[in-house]
Amino acid sequence: MKLALSLLSSCILSASLLAAQPTRRPAPPAKPALAKFDPRQRPRNLSDEQLLDQVQRQTFRYFWDFGHPVSGMARERSNVAYDYGNEVVTTGGTGFGIMAIIVAAERGWITRAQAAARISKIVNFLWKADMYHGAFPHWLNGETGHTIRFGIKDDGADIVETSFLYEGLLCARQYFTKDTPDEQNVRNRTLWLWEGVEWNWFTQGQNVLYWHWSPNNGWSMNHQIHGWNECLITYVLAAGSPRYGIEKAVYDQGWATGPEYKNGKTYYNTVLPLGPNLGGPLFFTHYSFMGLDPHGLKDQYADYWQQNQAHTRINHNYCVANPKQQKGYGPNCWGLTASDSWQGYAAHSPSEDLGVISPTAALAAYPYAPAESLLAMKHFYNDLGDKIWGEYGFVDGFSEQHDWYAKSYLAIDQGPIVAMIENQRSGLLWKLFMSSPEAQRGLKKLGFTSPHLK
Repeated sequence: MKLALSLLSSCILSASLLAAQPTRRPAPPAKPALAKFDPRQRPRNLSDEQLLDQVQRQTFRYFWDFGHPVSGMARERSNVAYDYGNEVVTTGGTGFGIMAIIVAAERGWITRAQAAARISKIVNFLWKADMYHGAFPHWLNGETGHTIRFGIKDDGADIVETSFLYEGLLCARQYFTKDTPDEQNVRNRTLWLWEGVEWNWFTQGQNVLYWHWSPNNGWSMNHQIHGWNECLITYVLAAGSPRYGIEKAVYDQGWATGPEYKNGKTYYNTVLPLGPNLGGPLFFTHYSFMGLDPHGLKDQYADYWQQNQAHTRINHNYCVANPKQQKGYGPNCWGLTASDSWQGYAAHSPSEDLGVISPTAALAAYPYAPAESLLAMKHFYNDLGDKIWGEYGFVDGFSEQHDWYAKSYLAIDQGPIVAMIENQRSGLLWKLFMSSPEAQRGLKKLGFTSPHLK
């Protein structure tokens, strides 16, 4: 099974040994906007709306209280582990964090001015940080802006992480429209940075995008981005570039190919249009679709609302059927996606079931299966909260089968919880991203239809 395309660059390359390491948190920035977390205080008997607020707001704290004090960017994870330390910030996770900050401003958890100031700090930092043909690396040093190597040869550009970053930044540019210094700076620097990404250079003159390039190792990783996985947003943004845009043939002959692109098989009474057997990890339905609104989004290959609903339904129904008889699985305890586990980081899915439930899977599925997602949220909070609820919301994963409960939080897992819940509640981030000229241009160029397209 060739899930390596999407999973290797989504933390699995060097993270397999992370989860078991001791936790050491650097001090958060001074004077956080939110009251200090008290583990003894977990409000009970919440209404559905109150619970959604509680989960979103607490999870947002990962990006606000725990954001890097110098750069403002999102730290990779809450625990220092393996061979990297306190200064590691994540490019894609920061894009997700920017979306969470926008949600927080809109809901009044912080002021609009505070949100604009934090994102202005981030774009100022990125302006001076290492980049390669306009693209950022997976990891940066949050103090110096220099590249931190993600893998042996992964020490340069990562266009997938870069696309997740711009998914958030473009939302911010659409949101911060006032003529204050910080809001102007967010708009201007985002535009200037965005226009410099040389997306078409990452094709090497071929009709496919390549994930990585290194100043030390060139194209030696040789990682072509084929579907189906979390990288649809990368092709859409690459097509939407005003100066370095890819042609539609790159999408058709690069992305929409490979043994795990088209599916069409039936699993648990549900037809899966695209993707690997049983759908793969559920983050395929989250990362690109925090900005891309799947409602009515179609092209010649799929209806993406149907695709994401089917993938979610299969993941849910697998956990309910529970063929491996994992302890705890059921209608109120489901969700398999990449996260920490009792034996290290793993790309959990029905095809790789280690008995680990990743809360982000069911919670970020709220748009696709609101009733099932809310049922899981209530169980996680009310019944398991003493073990899995903490300073930044729900921990990254847990296994009742192995009596294991993570102490860690990861940016790429916390971000989708805030963003996807908000998209179902208000459509905020979908409206922002889909209104951007970049999304409009990219989707039209690749032959998509959507109610958002003008």
